[in-house]
Amino acid sequence: MVAPALILVLLVTLWPVAQSFYNSLFDYRLNDPSRSERFLSSNVDLERYANEYFYLSRDLELLESQAPDGETADAAASIRTEIENYHDSLITENALEDQYAEVEEMLASFTAISDSELKYADIDNDLADDYKNYLDEAQAELTALADSTDSEEFATTAGNISGTLGTVDTTLIESNFIGFSNYQRYLTDGRMWQSMWNTLLFTIVSVGAELVLGLMIALLINRAFIGRGIVRASVLIPWAIPTAVAAMMWGFLYDGQTGIVAHYFEQFGLIDDASVLLSTGAGGMFSVIFADVWKTTPYMALLLLAGLQTIPGSLYEAAEVDGAGKWQQFWQITLPLLKSAILVALLFRTLDAFRVFDLIYVLTGGGPANSTESISIYAYITLFSQSNFGAGSVLSVIVFISVAIISVLFIKFIGSDLFAGRSGR
Repeated sequence: MVAPALILVLLVTLWPVAQSFYNSLFDYRLNDPSRSERFLSSNVDLERYANEYFYLSRDLELLESQAPDGETADAAASIRTEIENYHDSLITENALEDQYAEVEEMLASFTAISDSELKYADIDNDLADDYKNYLDEAQAELTALADSTDSEEFATTAGNISGTLGTVDTTLIESNFIGFSNYQRYLTDGRMWQSMWNTLLFTIVSVGAELVLGLMIALLINRAFIGRGIVRASVLIPWAIPTAVAAMMWGFLYDGQTGIVAHYFEQFGLIDDASVLLSTGAGGMFSVIFADVWKTTPYMALLLLAGLQTIPGSLYEAAEVDGAGKWQQFWQITLPLLKSAILVALLFRTLDAFRVFDLIYVLTGGGPANSTESISIYAYITLFSQSNFGAGSVLSVIVFISVAIISVLFIKFIGSDLFAGRSGR
């Protein structure tokens, strides 16, 4: 009976986290052709290599025929022979004859190669290093030959070959496995720690305010009065509004020129100028916290209301008979019996607040000057805007570990409280 739940957790949670951890061990970047795949060893992009080598071998023969003198021709022939030797070694020593021939055939028929197993091939690390080093040497030698001759035709061809050599160099892909170097980098990254501090500050202040206000609202709507159903439904309206919509709405309300909230905050002396809410670090953090408290307090109130309704009314009647006042009833009956509900509500809201993304991203974008950037926004920018999957995965793993630590701490408190409650009964 437990197996379906375990399988679901494995597929939905643990497998993506494991994939993110694996990605974090590589210098994995989509905006760099040599880093767009995860390579544990050196590889060659056969599609690009075969295409570039076709032009390279043709131009090297042409260069030799254009040499203005015998010495230059010998130098060009030496470069051509050396590159051909490296090419032959690359193909034969790595047993790529059949695969390379298939790639050449597909290129000749203008067929796109989508199969990564055909497109990329493992090659010997030492051979790849030697080949790449010689390509650099050949570029320098060609530049020297072009500078030493007056033949414009020879110099032009040498320049073309030098550019092709640089392209061939990029097709020989070294392993981008870097282990825990990404973690070392980001654990000493000031921006990461700043985003982590912003996230913690946002979480602590917003969840604390929501707990106090939510408890007050829950106590109020738990009482019997005329129109209680309408009030309960009205209280939940902010929570029902999509977060992105609420963030856009608050963006207009905070606007320094037309925002009514910014205007009245200035009129009441809460801020010096209406523009500070979205243009300063402190104002930006206050703005996102205030908007989050407005939107999510009803959710906290709903969870606490459910806890309040589990408390037997007979306990309050007995307390009144004993002469206990409302304040004493709250501290001696309501709060102790509501402790489990409070801890559960805090757990849900803390985890949700720590992973905050949409509210801040739409309202401030993490600004001004990254003063409201949360760890989730930093991970998103690194992962998608910069196409750096390795570094973005590191930040994602850090978020997961932080959330796991928070969960363990809260569950420990909740478990202890429930265990103590059962022992008491």
